[in-house]
Amino acid sequence: MARQATSDTAPEIAIRRELHQRGLRFRVGRRPLESLRSKADIVFGPARVAVYVDGCFWHMCPMHGTLPASNADWWRRKLERNRARDRATDAALEAAGWEVIRIWEHEDPVAAAERIAAAVNRRRPRRPDVRRKP
Repeated sequence: MARQATSDTAPEIAIRRELHQRGLRFRVGRRPLESLRSKADIVFGPARVAVYVDGCFWHMCPMHGTLPASNADWWRRKLERNRARDRATDAALEAAGWEVIRIWEHEDPVAAAERIAAAVNRRRPRRPDVRRKP
């Protein structure tokens, strides 16, 4: 498990590339709240949007999640704890006013970026219209 990539995975990079092409700027690998153990994969601080790109195996995707045949009980408990931690993280962030977006690694990066961009644009603080005097 130590050799398993936890950040900068191919799905994360593809989504970040799509977001960047849409003109969105973000932070990578940050804790949205200091009290949380987990770091979000992509964080839009002012808009308070946290994005997690979840692996199908590690987070038990309903479409692609599988359990190994050997040591199945141990793996089942481990993966269920991962899902419970995800739910607790989502609840803590939502209680603090954040919007949490979870993307599965198999999702289309373009569709995922559109969903994220819509949430960020909806929640982005509006700045007053400042115009220069002629």
